[in-house]
Amino acid sequence: MTQIFDDWPEIYDLWFETPLGRLIKGYESKLLLEMLKPQPGELILDAGCGTGIFTADIVETGARVVGLELALAMLRRALTKFPGQTFQPVIGDMRYLPFADDSFQKTISITAIEFIQDAKTAVGELFRVTKPKGYIVVATLNSLSPWAQQRKAAAQKGHSLFKHAIFRSPDEIKRLSPVESIVQTAIYFDRNDDPKIASEIEKADSEKGSNTGAFLAARWIKPE
Repeated sequence: MTQIFDDWPEIYDLWFETPLGRLIKGYESKLLLEMLKPQPGELILDAGCGTGIFTADIVETGARVVGLELALAMLRRALTKFPGQTFQPVIGDMRYLPFADDSFQKTISITAIEFIQDAKTAVGELFRVTKPKGYIVVATLNSLSPWAQQRKAAAQKGHSLFKHAIFRSPDEIKRLSPVESIVQTAIYFDRNDDPKIASEIEKADSEKGSNTGAFLAARWIKPE
């Protein structure tokens, strides 16, 4: 399974350097930081950290981050971004986290759970290693969005990455834990929309409280 990511680290990072990628990254990072609320000195697990694109925003808050990643190619790329900073890389599977119970103040997983069939087990592991009253944040591509439909179409044509992906709706994400969650979405514009009006579309749909944004983030708080 990890081999499917071998050719993607550079492609993934370069996409976020395009005008559309930078725009999307800004909205997604804003939502993630609002949900996670990282604080200086906190020990946070980023499960499925990939190339560290979003990990960097957490590190910049002063939090200490353990980045767990199953694909070595992705983790190697992430390592180049954190020289001398509070980032510790770990090879591992988020379904079987190699950490003791209650190890982290907060945990987060961004666009990794769509490659896991047994998502409940993965979320349960995030709960296990999070301290009581800590936040667990999971983000994924929303199955209700046009972006998901486009990727499903690409998967049917044999796309090397998307054919392995499982996209879930807000309700499906909520059901991954019996603990009550908060769910929000972002990225309401389409890849073909004029970037000049994308911010207007984003603002309008966000104010409506729409649940069809492409980027879906859920937050749980671990009970005491």
